[in-house]
This record gives sequence, C-alpha cells and structure tokens, in this order.
Amino acid sequence: MNHFPKLLSSQIGFDVAQSMLEGFNRHYSAFRDAGAHAKTLFEAGDWHGLQKLARERIASYDNRVDECVELLQDEYDAERIDDEIWQQIKLHYIGLLTHHLQPECAETFFNSVCCKILHRSYFNNDFIFVRPVISTAYLENEEPAARPTYRAYYPGKDGLAETLERIVTNFQLEVPFDDLSRDVACIIDTIRDNYGQFSEAFNFQVHVLSSLFFRNKAAYIIGRIINGEVLLPFAVPVRHVRPGVLALDTVLLKREQLQIIFSFSHSYFLVDMEVPSAYVDFLATLMPGKPNAEIYTSVGLQKQGKNLFYRDLLKHLSHSSDRFVIAPGIKGLVMLVFTLPSFPYVFKLIKDNFPPPKETTRERIQEKYQLVKRHDRLGRMADTLEYSSVALPLSRLDDALIRELEKEAPSMIEYEDGCVVIRHVYIERRMVPLNLFLQNGTDADIEHAIKEYGDAVKELMQANIFPGDMLYKNFGVTRHGRVVFYDYDEIEYLTDCNVRNVPQAQNEEDELSAEPWYAVGRNDIFPETYGTFLLGDPTVRRHFLSHHADFFDPALWQKHKELLLKGELPDFFPYDQGIRFCNRYPERFASGAKDKPSGNDKRAA
Repeated sequence: MNHFPKLLSSQIGFDVAQSMLEGFNRHYSAFRDAGAHAKTLFEAGDWHGLQKLARERIASYDNRVDECVELLQDEYDAERIDDEIWQQIKLHYIGLLTHHLQPECAETFFNSVCCKILHRSYFNNDFIFVRPVISTAYLENEEPAARPTYRAYYPGKDGLAETLERIVTNFQLEVPFDDLSRDVACIIDTIRDNYGQFSEAFNFQVHVLSSLFFRNKAAYIIGRIINGEVLLPFAVPVRHVRPGVLALDTVLLKREQLQIIFSFSHSYFLVDMEVPSAYVDFLATLMPGKPNAEIYTSVGLQKQGKNLFYRDLLKHLSHSSDRFVIAPGIKGLVMLVFTLPSFPYVFKLIKDNFPPPKETTRERIQEKYQLVKRHDRLGRMADTLEYSSVALPLSRLDDALIRELEKEAPSMIEYEDGCVVIRHVYIERRMVPLNLFLQNGTDADIEHAIKEYGDAVKELMQANIFPGDMLYKNFGVTRHGRVVFYDYDEIEYLTDCNVRNVPQAQNEEDELSAEPWYAVGRNDIFPETYGTFLLGDPTVRRHFLSHHADFFDPALWQKHKELLLKGELPDFFPYDQGIRFCNRYPERFASGAKDKPSGNDKRAA
C-alpha cells in the first residue's frame, strides 16, 4: 500500500530517479578519472600504482551502488515504495537519460540499485530495464569542444610515415621516444611483409580511437586502416624501453591477435571513454563476432558486460532447445560444473560439502574468486561473471544434472514457477579441459599444450600467483590454443608460500612410504614432487622435460618469490615476442640506425 500522499508520489518518483542518476554519474566520473590517471602513471612508469588503480576501479561500482541504496533507504524508505511509484521512478529515469552519453550503463546501474532493494520477483516485473530503452546507435557528444570517439587521418596527403608519427604524437605522452621514425618504419615494413604492396584507393584513411588503452606496462593505440573495401585492424603497444624512454613495441594486424588482447583471460583495460557505446561499436568492427558483452567487460565496464551477457543468455534460451548437462571432464571436489552445449560457457556452483582432502569453506572460495577478479590475470586466468538468483527453465535441465544439483548443492537451488533458481553461480568461457586435450591430441598438439602449460604456470609465478592444485584438469585450452587456469579454490599468493626442498629420506621405509615422512605446513610447496602427477604419460614427460626441465627445481620458484618481495614486476606480452620490433628487425635496434620505409613514402605500405 502506498504510504506517501498521492500528490507527492510523482515528485517522489522524480526525486528518487534523479538521486539514482546522480549516483551513476558519480560512478562514471570516477571511472573516467581512473582512465585519465592511468596515462599519468604510465608516463611515470608507476606499475604498482597502475595495479592499485585497476583494483580500486573494480571495487568502485559496487561502492557507488551501496551508497545509492543507503541514500534511498534513508531518504525515502525505499523498501516500502509501492509498485505505482516504482513505475514512475523508471519513467522519470528514462526521461533523464534522453540526452545522456552513457545511457546503457546508467540503465544497468538502475538495475543494480533496484536488485539490492526489491525482491527477486523483479525478474518478472516492469521496474528494471530487462531490455535497453534508450538507443545508443550513432551516439556521440556533439558539443563543439568535445573529443571525438576516433580521429581520421588521410595518408595520401602527407605520406604514411608522417601520418603514423602524427598519430602517435597526438596522444601527447609526456615521455620522449627512443626513435619514433625507426619504429614507424617498422610498422610500415611489417604491414608490407604481411599484406604486400597495395595501391591507395580513393578512400585511403586511418581511424584511431582517441584514448589510449592501458594495461600491465603497455599503452595500446587501437585503430583501423581503410583502403577500398579492405578494413585492416591494428593495435600498437607502446612500452618503456628504459626509464623515461618509450618505443612502439610492435604492431598487431590480425583479428585473432586483437581478440587475444581483448580476451576474457586478460585484465580489464584502463581507458577514458566519454561515450562507451561508440568505443564498443568501433571495436566491434575490428573483431566481428565478438559479443558486445565481452567488449564492454574488456574495457572495464564489467557490470555492463554482465548485464548484456545475461540478456544474451535469455535470448539464446528462447531460440534453442538443447538441455543443460554436466560439463565433460573429471568432476571437481569443490565445484559443480554444467554447461549448455549450444552456448559456449560453463556454469559453476560451489558444492555444499567438500570431501577430504579439501579443507575449505564457501566463504574462502568466494574470496579466491574475488582475488582473481582484482588481480592481473595476464591472459592465464579466466575471468568469471558472478550472479545471484539466476532462474533457468526446469525443462531445460537434464535429469542427471538435476539429481547432481540436489545431491551436491541443495542449499544453492530452489524451485519456483517452473524454474530452478540458483542462488549463486559463476559463469566462464568454456574451454577444452587440458587433460582431455592431452588424451586426444596428436604429438604436435601435446607438445604445444605442454609448453603452454609450463609457460602459463611460470607467468602466474611471476605475477605472484601459486595455482595450488596444478593437475591438468584445472587448466583449459582456449580456441586460440592458449592454456588458461580456471580452478581457484586453492590459489595463493606465491609470496605467502614457503618454497621447500624435499628433505633427505632417513631410511628405505621413508622413501617407500605413501605419505610424506616430513612435516608439511599449510603454505609449504615442494616443486620436486610435482612430477609425480604431471609426468606419468611418456609423451607428456618427453615434451615437458624438453621445454620445462627447470619446472621442478625449487630454485626457480624461490627466485620469482624473491623478485616479487623486492617489488619487481616483470614484463608480460599478450603476443608472440618474436614479432616485437626489437626481435623482428634486430639490426635496426643494434645499430641505432634510423631506417626509413623503402620506396615512395606515400605508397610504402
């Protein structure tokens, strides 16, 4: 029943809507500030500062939502607002978004606030934005002084080399380049090596997004070359070659390469976007087929990505008929995993009980997933979408899956209106479990996967991550052939681990014992013992020792731990280091020669 006087209802609806939009605007202002501040930290080479900024930005959204909920509870007793006023609140909010530059994200913020206040029945009511109401098509800031989403350059006038130099210098980085002309020559020669000579068409132009994309120790220039009917995507990572000196590290020219740097296993970019939908539309032209949900997530708007993903799931369910089934592979002791064969994701629930030797709790596992969300994933740990109260049609669940849910996680499910409502679930991109890949792969496949596995664990070490359970079943192979870790219940910071050598056995009985003859602390790790469960297959063993013989040496693990304790952060490259300009054209860097593109500058590409 409405406890507000009728004459005040409309005013209350407007005031609540305005308060919610002000909450979103505070969030997005902080989001943009983070993208702008990333440039300053990059210029200063403050890598720890960039990591801290990325972590704080992830937490910022939930903090702003909680602030808004608290305000609405204090000012308007929000939980007692009736249906009529909630409908007015939504209508007023829509009106406030008419000329807004981030309407889709503001709608998601509205949903987040409502879901904190309203009962789960919001799934079937009209109070939230189940579908977007405000169109973002062709949305731009039309103010004369506004920065455009992207800038267009025309190399036909000044030549490609001069144009590329101007593109770089227009970002106004406050750090000098080692030799920008040399690096631009490397870009042009790499384009020519990959695509040969091409004639300039009438529409020859280069489009470049107006903001840099920051992650790890790199700033990425993102753009596209248009020549006739050809659209050539590119990304140019800018790095410090030494303190206070920059260089263009390489140029990525293939969609697959861009898909990897924007993939689910990398940390979110820090980027300043006034009109995020325009950035997403531009990026979608570079990576056709990549869902907008994943693009929004990769540029740091993970809540918007999460919202779009859920809409994609509902749409897919309405246009498909296959059933959710238990995911293939070895069942885990902690997580129950299921999937929909026609949908490339897996759904993971924490079980109610964990058999020995697992000693953990639901709260501790949730903390581990939050750790990964905040940490630099380096392309080696899968990002997860975390949801509460997900309703799936009961008719779409396989009988064996229903029995498994009722057996392993009864506290996490309930039945309502023909649906199974899952109280808490993680959703990840589906990969081929590494153990299955190794069982079914050719010799070449096995060698590639084992090299990738060793590289993945070593990179996680360098990033201060100890995976804990390193069995092959806890790693997956992506569609790009990369090995990624996805089982986080035993994850620890490497700096919290005690790297130990296996003590010398005192007698033959110790050596033959099935149990360790030495004391093992909670955070003790013994790399020498990992071969027992990693090298059982002769083919795997041969390739493992060929590429990663040092893997089982405690000195390797201890070295990385000591570097981390000193505060050193290594360089990570989400692309083959062989294509770095310093490796592709070593003579230019060794001699310091300032090579120019060969031939007529205007047609050098």
